[in-house]
Amino acid sequence: MGSSFVFTPQDIRKLGKALGCSPTGDGSFTRFQVGSADRRLALEIHSRIPIGKKSGNLVSVYTRDAHLQIHFCSGYVISKALGEVTFIGENGGRLSGLIIENSGGCSLYANVDRSLLSGDFTQLGPEVMLSGVALSMTDTLLDEQRKRVRPAAKKGRRIR
Repeated sequence: MGSSFVFTPQDIRKLGKALGCSPTGDGSFTRFQVGSADRRLALEIHSRIPIGKKSGNLVSVYTRDAHLQIHFCSGYVISKALGEVTFIGENGGRLSGLIIENSGGCSLYANVDRSLLSGDFTQLGPEVMLSGVALSMTDTLLDEQRKRVRPAAKKGRRIR
């Protein structure tokens, strides 16, 4: 799932608007400078580049203190209300999400069991609850991707 997702120029414009900054780069590489002088990060998107023996999307974040990446990014969700973008990657029922705030903050949740996104958060310990709540808005996007993939499987097409 997600291997067919490619960042389009329209996606890049949407991301720039949501993050409050202008992108630089060409079609396969885009960079955003997000935040202010007090809190800043660089967000880089490499679309459809070689990653090992496959190709996919690589989303990287560089802060003063950290370097974070999502390999094989399969989509994103914009939250205007929260002023953030969540980039996602899924493999084998496990989800990773890289959340970028338009104020220059970021969070990474990796290898989260997808079932946590639609479960009862009150039944989770507080240490686990945060990842489920933070990534829960991606559940709709993941369901939409699955619906697009299923018809291909019924026709005998290979799903990657």
